[in-house]
Amino acid sequence: MTLKIDLLRAFCAVAETGSLAKAAASLKRTPSAVSMSLKQFEDHLGAPLFVGSRKSKLTPLGQAILSEASEQITHFARSVRRIEGLARATHGQVRIAVTPSVAQTVLPDIIKTYSALYPDVSVELRDLDSAGVLAELEADRADIGIASLPERAGFERFELFSDPFGVVCRADHPLAPKWESLTWSDIIDEPLISNGLCEMISDPAFAAMLTRSRLFVRSTASLLALLRANVGITILPKRALGAADDELVFLPLKDSTAQRHVHVMHRTEGQLLPPALHFSDTLRQAALQKF
Repeated sequence: MTLKIDLLRAFCAVAETGSLAKAAASLKRTPSAVSMSLKQFEDHLGAPLFVGSRKSKLTPLGQAILSEASEQITHFARSVRRIEGLARATHGQVRIAVTPSVAQTVLPDIIKTYSALYPDVSVELRDLDSAGVLAELEADRADIGIASLPERAGFERFELFSDPFGVVCRADHPLAPKWESLTWSDIIDEPLISNGLCEMISDPAFAAMLTRSRLFVRSTASLLALLRANVGITILPKRALGAADDELVFLPLKDSTAQRHVHVMHRTEGQLLPPALHFSDTLRQAALQKF
C-alpha cells in the first residue's frame, strides 16, 4: 500500500489531540473515518502506534514516527503552496539576460512594477552583450532575453523600444554647444572609443571613423568612466546614458538615422512558467506605453 499523506495527517491529529473525536473535528472528518485511517497506517507498518483503544498514549514506535510524520506534513503543505504559487505566478524565479545599458537605464522601473505585483518571485539578472543574451536563451539558462536580437525559430520576439544613436561625451566637451546641429563631419577627427553597439551603425561616414579607432571597450561601466576622464567620445543609443549622469551628455546627430532596436525574446508562451510569462506581460505593457 502506498503511504498517503492523509494517513499521516490522521495519525498526527490523534497523537496531538489525544482523542479520535477531537482529531476528527480538526480534520473535518468522522471519528470512524479517522479510526479507519489509523488502522490502515498500522497495518502498513505492521505494528501498533497507540497503547490501547482510547488512542491517548503513543507506543515507542508511535513516538518515534510522530516527529517525522509532522515534518513530512509541513513539507507537503509548503510544497503545495509553492506549486500553487507557481501556477498563480506568486512564487518562483525569473531569469533575465539583458544588455548592461538596458539593465542600468530601463529595467529598474519595470522590475519595481513587477515586484510590487509579485513580491515573492525572485528575479535574477545577468548582463551580457547581445550575442551572450541570445546564447543564454538558446541554452535555456535564461527565461527572458532583452537585447538587440534576431528572430529565432521556437522563440517569440517583440520590440521593447528603439532609440537613436548619437555622440556621448563630457558635458564640458567643445562639441557640446553644437548639440542642435552636430553632424558626422564635426566629429571626424575626434578620438573615438568604439564599443559593441557600433556595429549597428551603417552610416558610411562613421565607417571611416570606426576603422581609425584604436580603443574598443565592451563594458558599459568602463566606457562611461573613460568618457568622464575625457579620453575621447563614443557613439551610443540615447537610452544608454542614464538621466542621472550630470557629467556626460548625449548629442544627436543631425545627418544620421541610425537606430538601436531592443527586443524582448523568450520561448513560446506554452513553454514559459507563469512568473516569466507575467514578467513578459509587464514588459509588453511598458512597450505599449512607450515609456
